[in-house]
Amino acid sequence: MSEIDTATDSIWLSSDNLEQVRAQMPIVYVEAVPVRVDALGNVTNIGLLLRQAADGSISRLIVSGRVIHGERIRDALLRHCEKDLGPLALPRIPVNPAPFTIAEYFPDNEVTGFYDPRQHAVSLIYIVPVDGECEPTQEALDLAWYTPAEVVSPSVIGQMTGGQDRILRVALAHVGQLP
Repeated sequence: MSEIDTATDSIWLSSDNLEQVRAQMPIVYVEAVPVRVDALGNVTNIGLLLRQAADGSISRLIVSGRVIHGERIRDALLRHCEKDLGPLALPRIPVNPAPFTIAEYFPDNEVTGFYDPRQHAVSLIYIVPVDGECEPTQEALDLAWYTPAEVVSPSVIGQMTGGQDRILRVALAHVGQLP
């Protein structure tokens, strides 16, 4: 019996390989709606990044990223929160996280209303309280905090693409804060 190679030092696919995989199968993502909560656990603010979206526009977006091979969902959430919000964000990831919803992104925006021109992606979406100092990192240009009423206002929703505004509404409804 031959030994199976379990090396994981080449976790990331090359750009060419990623394009090929994206063309043939769905990719698993995690997304996090970063929130600030008061002492009673009520959402007081929602954090949105300003960065280039998959469609090439500069948009307000939630934390998002791929799950890499061999990575637990909890670890992927923590990695992407730290990558997008900074190492001092102090996200509170549940020990056994269950998404509050799931979104399927398609290259055709008429399939589900969630749009990613690059791929079919299945995204597990979480509401993640953050306690620390947040600063945009990596590709993010800005991080802004909005109240529940502000985040669903036309001025903020107008800055969002790909169905992310729908995710925010579902998140706010999930925590009883949809205005």
